[in-house]
Amino acid sequence: MVRIYTKEEIDKIARSGAVLARTMAVLKKEVAIGVTLKHLDDVAREYIRNEGGEPAFLNYQPGGAEHPYMASICTSINEIVVHGFPTDRTIKVGDVLKVDCGVLLDGMYSDSAFTVIAGKGTQKAQNLVKATHKALEEAIKAIRPGAHIGDIGYAVEYVAKRSGVSVVQGLTGHGVGYGLHEDPYVYNYGNKGEGLLLKPGMVFAIEPMLCTGRGQVKQLKDESWAMVDKGLSAQFEHTIAITETGVKILTSL
Repeated sequence: MVRIYTKEEIDKIARSGAVLARTMAVLKKEVAIGVTLKHLDDVAREYIRNEGGEPAFLNYQPGGAEHPYMASICTSINEIVVHGFPTDRTIKVGDVLKVDCGVLLDGMYSDSAFTVIAGKGTQKAQNLVKATHKALEEAIKAIRPGAHIGDIGYAVEYVAKRSGVSVVQGLTGHGVGYGLHEDPYVYNYGNKGEGLLLKPGMVFAIEPMLCTGRGQVKQLKDESWAMVDKGLSAQFEHTIAITETGVKILTSL
């Protein structure tokens, strides 16, 4: 069931999202060659708690997972698309780093992600990251009351095809609010005018994930997801609310 949130509930999600937006801004400044992924995790956890929130990912155990997740952020590098664990690995020149984070504040969840390249990176990597960010922008532009969920996926897929990259298969955006992952699945491909009718009060995490390869993924032993063909991957994400007139981003500064 897709939940319809009240204005007061959306305001609470927005407060969670504001803490998350500030957290992500802090993390972007911390990313540097030689920094460990664990350091980023420590920074995120401390900042979120100082703001009165709780890291949403910490001890989270989604359906099908063997163990709860024991970190505050996901740090996924290069061919690892999502759910990479923040270890003592250091960031190296050319790494394509995805940072995914969530905040729980006053009973409401928010979810956001960004991708950065350590150093200049290759032209292929730069094109991928630029395309994925553009896909997020275009997906959000497609959201309004009366549109369909297929319009969101169509927008992402259209940008991917025009940019010469692929949509990562099997990984999606989702509803968010009282739960970190709620209905519906928000696919990164689709057809205009098809699927769920979008209504004011719906709250989604819009999460384009694109790659340089064919798009097929596999789950590794640590429960992260990686590109089968070792291609590079990128991810951007915002939590948004559908309003009477359009859309409001809840995880931007």
